[in-house]
Amino acid sequence: QVQPVESGGGLVQPGGSLRLTCGTSRDTFGSYAVGWFRQAPGKEREFVAARRWSGGTPYYADSVKGRFSISKDTAANAIILQMNSLTPEDTAVYYCAAGRPITSTIRTAGAYYYWGQGTQVTVAS
Repeated sequence: QVQPVESGGGLVQPGGSLRLTCGTSRDTFGSYAVGWFRQAPGKEREFVAARRWSGGTPYYADSVKGRFSISKDTAANAIILQMNSLTPEDTAVYYCAAGRPITSTIRTAGAYYYWGQGTQVTVAS
């Protein structure tokens, strides 16, 4: 089974960019979908983006569409979340998760089995 591990969080100014990486310390993502979720203080965990390792359409939350991009780094066995044009509203702990959701549940946290510990993203001047 996979064990997602996030990296790349930090502090960035509004309008800046960050690149988050989701790797796995065990196995490979080959048969999984990988999703990114985030949770801001006092708020529910929310879907950000997801894609299947095997390919196909990426999925995005409306709030990040056009600013965030999810991609695969095959050599590193990792899923990348490139975040551009960041705003303070993007401040949250970002989690990556792996699972085998069907299309209708790919945006649902409960459809993912394995979760990373999270990485803090803070957007502030």
